[in-house]
Parts: sequence; structure tokens; C-alpha cells
Amino acid sequence: MTNDNKFPPEKNQPAGYVPPNVWTWERESGGVFAGINRPTAGARSDSELPVGNHPHQLYSLGTPNGMKVSILFEELLEAGYAEAEYDAWFIDIGQGDQFGSGFVAVNPNSKIPALVDWQPRLDSGAQIEPVRVFESGSILLYLAEKFAAFLPQDVPGRSETINWLMWQMGAGPLLGGGFGHFYVYAPLKIEYAIDRFAMEAKRQLDVLDRHLAANQFMAGDFYTIADMAIWPWYGRLALHQIYDDAGTFLSVDDYQHLQDWARLIEARPAVKRGVLVNRKDGLKERHAAADFA
Repeated sequence: MTNDNKFPPEKNQPAGYVPPNVWTWERESGGVFAGINRPTAGARSDSELPVGNHPHQLYSLGTPNGMKVSILFEELLEAGYAEAEYDAWFIDIGQGDQFGSGFVAVNPNSKIPALVDWQPRLDSGAQIEPVRVFESGSILLYLAEKFAAFLPQDVPGRSETINWLMWQMGAGPLLGGGFGHFYVYAPLKIEYAIDRFAMEAKRQLDVLDRHLAANQFMAGDFYTIADMAIWPWYGRLALHQIYDDAGTFLSVDDYQHLQDWARLIEARPAVKRGVLVNRKDGLKERHAAADFA
């Protein structure tokens, strides 16, 4: 490969590195998840997923992406939707549970969360097969539509909710896989990478702060799945609850409108329960409301 970079190769990290014409995976890259990361998909072991007694079976971990769905389930139950009962099973991504054959059958991308609905809506009067749903945004939309809750029915409100839901799905990887990875999880600190993603993280925080200056919730006056998608990442970052001292590093206290919104969401009883689900330091498995006791 020709070196088109204006900097000489000896300035690269590591010194002298020049990308090859064809990339090959020769060794683990280091970092927290080095032992499970590979450039291939598919099952690595035969293991069936457990199934509980409720219609909805959630296979997840209490990361920000996992919290989105458990928060929605708890909000649905809080609002009186008894048919939203669910079993939540712990998926240990550090141990590679997401590469078991049962999980891969639900989500071929091997990422949490994943959902199986064993009691889907009726189609033309006939029961359809259990529905698999993967990607956190897809699960939120699926459940909101199924129960006609937390998703406005008017066209402007629905569009605004989905706008911000899609914003989070597109922006989140830059905060998580970008800033979070290089600031917390990477095996070495790379100034260029941290500066690049810190700048983008702060731009995103500014986007939210400006929007929330004129809106109580992400879609206006109504609490929706957009808030549930954004809060576990950006709300908890604003409250100094993720990525060690990243909140101080990014000066999150400067975003006052985001702070107010983050505290408003945090105070909701269903959110307080939802963030505990599928966490080793919380509720590893959830099968009934009584489990929180």
C-alpha cells in the first residue's frame, strides 16, 4: 500500500505501521473483549436458550442497549399493560453466551438484546409463529406498536419519536464503540482517537441539550420510546454513571437542559427497576415483579 498520509510511517502507531493491501486477522487486538472478538459470525457452541412462562422472553445484559428494553417492559407494566409480562435471561457477553446456537438463531448478529415473542398478534384470525426481534431500536418499536403505547399515534408525534429513536441508533456507536472504547476499554491510550470521539460525543451532547431547551421530552410533551433509547446512554453519561470519569472529562455538567431531562427520567419508578435487570450487581434474572423485592 502506498503511504498517502502526509505524516511519515514512523509517526504512526505503532511506529512504522502501514496498512497492508489486504487485512487479515492474525492476533487478538487486546482490550477487555479481545478474547471473544473475531471477524466472523455464527454459532461457536451448541446451547439452547431457556424459556420461561411469560409471552416475552428477553435475552440481554444490563448495558445501555439492554436497559432500553427492560425499561420499556417495566414502563408498560407500570402503565397497566399486564400482557407485557416478561422473563429476562442473563447473557454473559464476556463468556461468549451470545455465540451459542440458540442465541444466534434469535439474533444472527450475536449482540444483546434479543427478544422472542411467543404470543404475537393474530394475523387474519390465525396464530402466527413466535416472532424473533433483534436490535434494541427494533425491539422498542415492536413493543410500542404491539401495545400502542409510548409511541404517539398522530403523524407528527410518531415521526418525531422515530426521528430521535433512529438518531440514537446511529449516534450511539460513536459514543460507545468510539469514545467509550478508546477512553475506557482499549489496551492503550491513543490521543488522536480519544480526541476524535470526544469531540463527536460533545457535539451529540450539544444536540440533545439544545433540543431539550425547548422540549420536556425528546418528542415534545410526551414520554416515548425515544427517551427510553437515549437515556441509558446520554442520560446516564450526563449523570456520571458510565465510563468511569468520562462525565468529568466531557464536562457533562455544562449541559443543563440535558441534566434536567436526565434526572426527570431517572426518577421514574419503572426506570429504577429497568436499570437493574440482567446485571450481576442488580437483578441477574427477572421473572416476576416480586423479584425486585
